Amino acid sequence: MRIGIDISQIAYGKTGVANFLANLVEKLIEKDLKNHYVLFFSSLRRRVPSKISSIAREHTNVEVRRFTYPPFALDFLWNRLHILTIENFVGDVDIFLTSDWTEPPARNAKKATIIYDLIIYKHPEETHNKTEFNFKAFMVSPNIVDTQKRKLEWVKKESDIIFCISESTKKDIIEILGIDKNKIHIIYPGI
Repeated sequence: MRIGIDISQIAYGKTGVANFLANLVEKLIEKDLKNHYVLFFSSLRRRVPSKISSIAREHTNVEVRRFTYPPFALDFLWNRLHILTIENFVGDVDIFLTSDWTEPPARNAKKATIIYDLIIYKHPEETHNKTEFNFKAFMVSPNIVDTQKRKLEWVKKESDIIFCISESTKKDIIEILGIDKNKIHIIYPGI
């Protein structure tokens, strides 16, 4: 089986999302030698973390597909327009796992996602909720609340399975997003 995973969030190390995803990918690859992993990574300025590059070099069943699209471009293509399937970037995969930022359409792959929390609904004031442009640095600080809400609309419509990190998050997913509890599975963070 070919399993695709969006690891772009790992570029933003020292965050809970980056740590959770990096550890999950590392453990999956260490334990599962029969499946093939295609790791999708996209960032305009950041590189694939050396630990992930190392893992990919050590395992013949792992490949990293690196792209230089900034997050706001993928938000536009995938969360807004919902065009260009993930298979256009990583080739055919049986399953594609998304995480924190974007939700690409899939041609044939089953889709899974990880939801860490729903703070964008419960406490949007605690999250960056406006788009800002820094023309000198050629940078966009996107509206995270709107971006994640767009992503979650596609998750509700297309994800075959949802992973979350706590019983509380599972409860929020059921109550706020209205997703069937049978599609939701908890993967507790390690220490």
